[in-house]
Amino acid sequence: MTPSVPVAEGFAVVPPVAVRKPRRRGRTTALIGAALVLGLVAGTCTGYLVQADREPTKLPPLSQPVLAQAKGEGPEPLSAARDRSVKTDGDLRELLIEKPRSAEKDDWLPDDGWMDLAAFAGTYKEPGYMFGHLTTEKFRRAVATGWLDDDHGVEVRLIQFHQEETLAAAALAEDGQYWADDAGDTDSWLVPGTEDGRVYVHKRPETEPGYEPVYSAEAHAWRGDITVQVLVVGSEPIEKKMIMKLVERQMERL
Repeated sequence: MTPSVPVAEGFAVVPPVAVRKPRRRGRTTALIGAALVLGLVAGTCTGYLVQADREPTKLPPLSQPVLAQAKGEGPEPLSAARDRSVKTDGDLRELLIEKPRSAEKDDWLPDDGWMDLAAFAGTYKEPGYMFGHLTTEKFRRAVATGWLDDDHGVEVRLIQFHQEETLAAAALAEDGQYWADDAGDTDSWLVPGTEDGRVYVHKRPETEPGYEPVYSAEAHAWRGDITVQVLVVGSEPIEKKMIMKLVERQMERL
């Protein structure tokens, strides 16, 4: 699968590729469409001719028996525990996993936890393109939390879409998975309890002259209209169970 969006900064860093363009409708597509229309018209005409040769059918009387109305005030509304929209339409920050008490808050993240469209698009290597793409995909809102604990840094993002026409949350997660898997020297596992959420541990560190090597792991999953992104970085290789526990806890809150 070729992703439709470039890679996010802080996650698997690989060069973006060109966006796939939709195929032009060719002669074959036009012929199929015409055949469907002609088939519908022919079927309607045949039905009309058959009906015209039959004896008229007596119509039922206009008066119909009155049906008794069911008593009661209707079904009880779903509780917050059963109605997921009650959860996800509220304050999205309350669905983020909590920072450990011993950890320090990451100063890079917004103080109030909210990331507007421009801020979230700015986390990608091509923010201008990403801004337009997210607008087309009906971006609704995003929140983030993060902390520094011992030798590790953690960031968790929730990105919500209106999803009026497309499954944008699933598409964004799939794009993240593509880039993570394409990084090379990477192990991945399915996140239990999700349809196709995955965790990726990069065994090869990012290196720059004058800086210590940085190891990373990431997770991309989705539920309903929300994409979940988790990133862990550190000076030592990241263990699978560490990031898996983080994403499992986050998915449970959704």
